[in-house]
Amino acid sequence: MTTFISRFDTGGSGIRLAVKDLIDMEGEPTTAGCRAVAERAEPARRDAVCLAGARAAGARIVGRTNLHELALGVTGINPWYGTPVNPLDPARVPGGSSSGSAVAVATGEADVAYGSDTGGSIRIPAACCGTAGLKTTWGRISSEGVWPLAPSFDTVGPMARDVAGLVRGMELLEPGFAPAETTGVVIGRLRPPADPLIDAAVDRVLRQAEWPVLELVAPGWDRATADAALLLVAEAWESNRDLVARDPEGIGTDVRDRLLSGATFEAAAVAAAWSGQRAWTAALAALFDQVDFLVTPTLSLFPPLLAEGATLLAGRCTLPVNLAGLPALSLPLRTGGPLPASIQVIGPAHSEDRLLAAGAWLESAAAV
Repeated sequence: MTTFISRFDTGGSGIRLAVKDLIDMEGEPTTAGCRAVAERAEPARRDAVCLAGARAAGARIVGRTNLHELALGVTGINPWYGTPVNPLDPARVPGGSSSGSAVAVATGEADVAYGSDTGGSIRIPAACCGTAGLKTTWGRISSEGVWPLAPSFDTVGPMARDVAGLVRGMELLEPGFAPAETTGVVIGRLRPPADPLIDAAVDRVLRQAEWPVLELVAPGWDRATADAALLLVAEAWESNRDLVARDPEGIGTDVRDRLLSGATFEAAAVAAAWSGQRAWTAALAALFDQVDFLVTPTLSLFPPLLAEGATLLAGRCTLPVNLAGLPALSLPLRTGGPLPASIQVIGPAHSEDRLLAAGAWLESAAAV
């Protein structure tokens, strides 16, 4: 049962929803995928705020999904609860941190799953498992009642097999949500270094969509990646330092080491990273004066083997999005090989309605 940390018997006709086990559910302990948390966890007194819409809509919560421990990792490998099996290839990582959520929808065990995304934790497992995922605008969906990792970057969003499932997920997270129109869309194509097969798949679907595409350069992409990584780990240390002090052996080695590294950053380095964040946000705003959406691969490489999972740290094209707090959609693309690629479509703040409409068009174009 590595996909889920706990399962529930549910009846009725409501949508089947899987919930990442760092989102509080009344009466259930939240483990955050961590032994140190689970051994002291009490049943939650109330639901996380983000569950209100699902409850009101009569969604059937089928289980609480496994994750990379404390949501701090990209592989989805968990030393305490096992590793969800990638349905595309069991020898490969499922991606993290929302690994169980991606696998639950990929295998049909849920119609929609909730994940969290601080540095790519929805989009990376979606890319690894051949599913769809939406990182929402920072602050759009309440994180009250969600185990914190890096509060300046933490977001909650939906995961599903396709765009229609993501729309249903957003309707649950934000009652009244509806996709918008995509008339006259202009795409800005960014090209962080990527596997040629992945780049080709992204370029092919953009041609099939018949949208104007501008080749753009995002000055500071690498700096934004580095700044986001530093700030994320620094905040993760602040969020979890008491847990490390209380029970270091109850935290897996890889996560504990990353947390401890967050204690080593000097104040000047953190301040410089925040300065970079402001410059990066302004640079992206200038690009959105020219185009409607920016496009990159979600990952620059195909999901690695379990023993080589750490290569995903260098292969993610997600961190710059989190640094600016913007929404981004990830969708699978055929490559002609055994594994799909994944396209990342980045929008301005609060453009989720247009992003999902654009995603539906891309999905139909990719099917031709």
